[in-house]
Amino acid sequence: MSNLDRQATPTVCGGRGFVVAEPVRELLSPRHVQLGESTEVRRLLPNLGRRMVGAWAFVDHYGPDDIADEPGMQVPPHPHMGLQTVSWLHDGEVLHRDSLGSLKTIRPRELGLMTSGRAISHSEESPKPHARFLHGAQLWVALPDAHRNVEPHFQHHADLPTVTAPGLTATVILGELDGARSPGTAYTPIVGADLALTRGTVTRLPLDPDFEYAVLSMSGEAEVDGVPVLPGSMLYLGCGRTGLPLRAESDAELMLLGGEPFEEEIVMWWNFVGRTQDDIAQAREDWMNSDRFGTVRGYDGPPIPAPALPDVALKPRGRVR
Repeated sequence: MSNLDRQATPTVCGGRGFVVAEPVRELLSPRHVQLGESTEVRRLLPNLGRRMVGAWAFVDHYGPDDIADEPGMQVPPHPHMGLQTVSWLHDGEVLHRDSLGSLKTIRPRELGLMTSGRAISHSEESPKPHARFLHGAQLWVALPDAHRNVEPHFQHHADLPTVTAPGLTATVILGELDGARSPGTAYTPIVGADLALTRGTVTRLPLDPDFEYAVLSMSGEAEVDGVPVLPGSMLYLGCGRTGLPLRAESDAELMLLGGEPFEEEIVMWWNFVGRTQDDIAQAREDWMNSDRFGTVRGYDGPPIPAPALPDVALKPRGRVR
């Protein structure tokens, strides 16, 4: 998914300077962003209070939207570099096309994982016809320097491992949780999991104390370590946890995001993750004037032009809050 903000500003992320080394409860409120003509998203990362969680660098939550009489998601071709995109749905379908020739309809609780590496472009749209409701999350994972120029590739996994406990089913989207590992390719120690809780559940989820974590509420009423987390908000939890207390006041669905704190400093601008201003400027130039990012075939509409670069210098400075 693209960052369609035409006034895109640089975000400096990474490094351990602002990682919280102990458990905390930091509630993050979303910023509302229009995505295309008909989809509004709630952007949780990057946030004024938190730039990254492990290698997770971008989180949008959208829906549930009634799109029965609407076109639904319509995101024209756009570029990515230096990151992975993770598509995760609870309702609806998204048709993915990319410059490698991939064409796949992603359905609820199936992993759509695109590794941009050095360069890729893709589009996302609600198919015709489509389901009445659209509800999901789109996330980016920053690639470490050793892998940020890998060959681009796309993976789709419909069968994902689960971790279960009374009242809890945790689907492992990326990385590893309690011994269950996703088949999706990960380049850093990371975890992403979908947590489905039934009403009245009180449980504790095992965690890795070396990871930092956050929980995004997708639906329902739940408490995370005693903090009520409403749909569309995210609770940052810091590091040093061996377990996470969960309580469901109703049937509830959450996303657990975590990983080892990202050591490197990065620059994130528009749909690019780089290390320097020159990386970003070159990527923008190549998207507008070369074939580096390839061509998405089959989408009915032109690609998205890149916004103008800001006048300020883009410098990586770590996890500036």
